[in-house]
Amino acid sequence: MILTGPEITAATDDGRLRITPFDQSQVNPNSYNVRLGPKLLVYTDGLLDARFRNPTEQIDIGPEGYVLQPGQLYLGHTVERVGSDTFVPLLFGRSSVGRLGLFVEITAPIGDIGFHGQWTLMLSPIRPLRVYAEMKIGQIMFFVSVGPIAHYAGKYQAANGPRASASWRDDHRPVQVVAS
Repeated sequence: MILTGPEITAATDDGRLRITPFDQSQVNPNSYNVRLGPKLLVYTDGLLDARFRNPTEQIDIGPEGYVLQPGQLYLGHTVERVGSDTFVPLLFGRSSVGRLGLFVEITAPIGDIGFHGQWTLMLSPIRPLRVYAEMKIGQIMFFVSVGPIAHYAGKYQAANGPRASASWRDDHRPVQVVAS
């Protein structure tokens, strides 16, 4: 089941859902609009390696906005800190932004129960596109979970600002296959 707009408001009021700052005007019929934060990260090496920390450069989005370029991955973040110990959040780009050719969260839209923080956004434009800090960029939907809950305690907990991949912290050893 998906939460409706009025239930998102009620869950925020009673603490089952945390959205900070919360703005009633950003509540949709079954989602909540989130805004683009003022900072972006870009990787500075031409080759990324999942086993190592990849260097990044921070870009501040000024009042004049910032032009995203095709072929470049930008890591942005939400203004809002969003999380729940009860509901499963899913973040998608807004259709208005998609119609400008900007892909938002194509590969990782699902959040874990128990994550609380600003969401890192994976932004990829198909043509040059000027974006602005605090523009509505995405929408989060919340789903009711079924079964026992194990809260998220991973490497991105309490994120503040865009976070580069921490894949280098994962176990990259080959899996041993046992013949039967």
